[in-house]
Amino acid sequence: MDEVNLRTSRSLAAALEPVIGQVFFSPECHAAYAQLGFAPSPGRAGLVALPDGPAYFTSRGSLLGQVRPGVVAAAFGVFKPDIVAAGVTLGWSLTDAATINAARRAGAVAQLERVLGEADDGVARAAELLERAVEPLGIEGRPLFAGLRSWWDDPTDPWTRLFHLGDMLRECRGDAHIAAWAGATLDAVEVGLLNDVYMGLPLRSYVRTRGWNDDELEAGEERLQGRGWLDQGKLTDDGREAREAIERATDRQMAPALEALGPDLDELIGLLRPWGAAIREVGGYVGGPVDLWPVRDD
Repeated sequence: MDEVNLRTSRSLAAALEPVIGQVFFSPECHAAYAQLGFAPSPGRAGLVALPDGPAYFTSRGSLLGQVRPGVVAAAFGVFKPDIVAAGVTLGWSLTDAATINAARRAGAVAQLERVLGEADDGVARAAELLERAVEPLGIEGRPLFAGLRSWWDDPTDPWTRLFHLGDMLRECRGDAHIAAWAGATLDAVEVGLLNDVYMGLPLRSYVRTRGWNDDELEAGEERLQGRGWLDQGKLTDDGREAREAIERATDRQMAPALEALGPDLDELIGLLRPWGAAIREVGGYVGGPVDLWPVRDD
């Protein structure tokens, strides 16, 4: 993949993120999950309502259908498996995949409508472009993307259509990223530590949100130092090259979507960006790693 496509692959992911990732912070989702028996949002980060852990794991895990908790943990990749499995075990005692999946999608759409208003021609056009982007993407080795394909019911409502298709594209890149770092023989702790410094964050900062304890993080850091990828909490030249290679491998897996969009890629990014900005402004999405990801063209 050439440098231009590498940059636009990451720019598309960044533009899509707040429009779709808002599902994890939607008050409408939190309220729906509480109706199912989950705890409400545990609090706020600024204006953003944070998700209850078991509700998050179960709702996102429902993309896979009614599977065993360990399967959800495997698909999520970067989280500590025991924490995911415990959350999903609780979740399946409260509800089923079809029920919480419907609540998840409806809650995400409700926040889009509340913040951005009724769907117009731009929403319909963005959904059309997203459908074109996901059409050539295969399900092989992409469990969350495959799950979303299996739930696809060809909705006619424009916001619902846009959200489901955008969710597919977002989760496809996530699946591709897990495949890329697993193929580089990294484990979840190691890639989380690399991500911290790759994004310019302090070592052992964001990775903590994935449930790992100090002993696990220290052992992971020692393994990366043994590879020659970390030195005194910073990436070595070899470490930066290895981490960038993982991102390029992720980008390459998304090439069919970019090729399907062709010259209309810029139009899609242009539609998504102001929606994402509006969602952030009202606290519908929390700032995070996507804001720090290297090599973007904006």
